[in-house]
Amino acid sequence: MNAEPLYAKTAINRVDNMPFRWSLNPYRGCAHSCLYCYARVTHEYLGLNAGEDFNRRIFFKENVVEALERQLQSGRWRGESVALGTATDCYQPLEGRLRLTRRVLETLLAHGIAVSITTKSPLILRDLDLLKELARGPGVVVHFSIGTLDPDAWRFLEPGTPQPKYRLRALARLRSEGIRAGILMAPIVPRLNDDSRQLEAVVRAAAACGAAFVVPLALRLPHGAREWFFERLQAERPDLVPFYRTFYATDNAPRAYVNALEARVQKLCSQYGVGERKAPGRRPVTRQASPARRASAGPAASAIRPPVQLRLDFA
Repeated sequence: MNAEPLYAKTAINRVDNMPFRWSLNPYRGCAHSCLYCYARVTHEYLGLNAGEDFNRRIFFKENVVEALERQLQSGRWRGESVALGTATDCYQPLEGRLRLTRRVLETLLAHGIAVSITTKSPLILRDLDLLKELARGPGVVVHFSIGTLDPDAWRFLEPGTPQPKYRLRALARLRSEGIRAGILMAPIVPRLNDDSRQLEAVVRAAAACGAAFVVPLALRLPHGAREWFFERLQAERPDLVPFYRTFYATDNAPRAYVNALEARVQKLCSQYGVGERKAPGRRPVTRQASPARRASAGPAASAIRPPVQLRLDFA
């Protein structure tokens, strides 16, 4: 893996057609090497390929904190929440050395900005102190991306990621500390991780961890991800190529498939008593009590949870 610096004009970027309005990604490219990553196309903007270059040439925004400070101090920022890790994982291995995500979280906390984080890495536990402060202040929600617990499907789809069992352990720890966290069952890949056995295994593990939510997301194959996905599929699962050519005539899975998938997962969540049964997103608006009243009320309700009992299949 090559790590290369990249100068960023801005840190926070506006996004459309997503559950969030503002995103921040300290890295470009990702060593997690997920076959389906829709951010692969961004390497083409740098004159690189969306396959191995995306996996191995990782760019880090060396001035991301300075760019973030400029935006937050400009007077134009509305104070809306910021989503981290929505393109490439903000806790991929390079973060262990560079600590850009940690510095970003420190800055957002200092400015009272709520945060959502999407990751496949237990490295997030390193920043538990900041997550607890965010939970007590402006707000934080953590989405662990876990599409399967099946070893073969995991190795094929996400060859560079930590094992799902470590993500589940990290999720259980965050929940025991009162952090709102759950699972994005993402992506659900037809004929690779969408059978009933695999879906139930993820939901059952989510329930054991005390997950606040489970949200299924079907595979999308936009340009960049599409070409790399089909290349690897042809190499390792050529039997599935004809099916995928037909099923993914467009970027998205057929609507009937998505609706049925969501209904299946919803039924499992009801069966296992998982969480809020709604997609994670904006922090609900609540009336703020005075500091004195908050102090007299004791710990926040979200922090008062029974210990998570780790009697789990993945232990």
